[in-house]
Amino acid sequence: MTRDEAPSVMVVDDEPGIRTALRANFLRHGWRVETASGVRDAILKLEDREFDLVVTDIRMPDGTGLEVMRSARRAAPGAAIILLTAYGSVPDAVSAMRDGALDYLTKPISFDQLQATAAQVMHRAKQAEIADPSSAGDIVGRAPTLLRAIQRARAAASTGADVLIEAESGTGKELLARFIHDSSDRSRKPFIALNCAAVPESLLESELFGHGRGAFTGAIAAKPGKFELADGGTILLDEIGEMPLHLQPKLLRALQEREFERLGESRCVRVDIRVIATTNVSLASMVERGDFRGDLYYRLNVIPLSLPPLRERREDIPVLAHHFAAKFARQLGTEPPRLHAEFLSRLQSHHWPGNVRELANFMRRVLTLSGTIEIDGGCFETEFQGTSRSSLASPVAFSVPAAGTPIRQVERLHLESTLALTDGNRTHAAEMLGISLRTLRNKIREYGLPPRRYA
Repeated sequence: MTRDEAPSVMVVDDEPGIRTALRANFLRHGWRVETASGVRDAILKLEDREFDLVVTDIRMPDGTGLEVMRSARRAAPGAAIILLTAYGSVPDAVSAMRDGALDYLTKPISFDQLQATAAQVMHRAKQAEIADPSSAGDIVGRAPTLLRAIQRARAAASTGADVLIEAESGTGKELLARFIHDSSDRSRKPFIALNCAAVPESLLESELFGHGRGAFTGAIAAKPGKFELADGGTILLDEIGEMPLHLQPKLLRALQEREFERLGESRCVRVDIRVIATTNVSLASMVERGDFRGDLYYRLNVIPLSLPPLRERREDIPVLAHHFAAKFARQLGTEPPRLHAEFLSRLQSHHWPGNVRELANFMRRVLTLSGTIEIDGGCFETEFQGTSRSSLASPVAFSVPAAGTPIRQVERLHLESTLALTDGNRTHAAEMLGISLRTLRNKIREYGLPPRRYA
């Protein structure tokens, strides 16, 4: 909608009298109005047009307002939605608001209240559009659960407190950490990230705190660590749950005092930093098991944040799909594809255990291999007929080894099978095997498996 263009609204109701009255009211207030007599009629019209606002009855003979809402959001991810409900179906409307509707009105409807609510939801939709993605960095979505997380992160950014982000793999923890940094008064200073699981345990202390010349074999010159490099800015300790227990006391002191010694030196180094830690496991549970120090956990957990998994914000899947389609089309130098409603519906019905990262990888694969700009339901089926679908939906096909087979051989075969099941994703494989990412990485090295194959 341009600045001078009247806003558009679709009114969906199976009662002709209500459709006529609502149409007249919106026209009187300067709206461009389209009406639909039911769910099927609305979905057909939404395939050809986008609307700034959709006002729909929640219960109709041929379906529900939820179907209309999802179709409207597929056509225009930023569309505002108002549900009309009889008194007895208020719980349905409340549930729909959790799925992304912006408000509901109970019948009989006051026209003054309708216009006031329309103005409010249009304003909220515009605010969400402004907040996503430009003011939320690369975080894409408008689901209420996501917007609440962004709001909490924005509030945390205004303080100097340390932050702990606990969320599943692939939900965007590092993006949220970067957003906090970029929204803070440290935004012009360094943002330094360290994945605690990706650095060999023998080198982790040096990576964190630096080392002096001659501190160990090969240390031919002094080198600052990530804490020093982040001075004035933010350090991200990704996968903090993989921090070895013997290093945790030194990290605790660095967090409490903002000072430490380089490995092999006695000189104290002071820094001014904010610390953000992320984890895809429950640190509280690790504390209970004795795998993580309680005092370090409480020191990190000053401001706890979380991100919802993709299955809990399915209304964002079409938004993300369009975002990734445009992004990867630019990278490939191709025309942006047209994502059909059936394709988007299949995406929304999928579980996505790997969350946004898995969806992004899937969209890249579809755009690269489909050979067409018309992305329909067949493209979804084609890509999930291969290893990806079987790996997400089926257990590992692992036969019982013959008696007497060496344990190392059994373990190697099981490790290879699990990595094949997850398309080489080490994080998912470690979760399935019930071991830490560091242990998995060590096993890959121990059995001589190609490390570059498993990212």
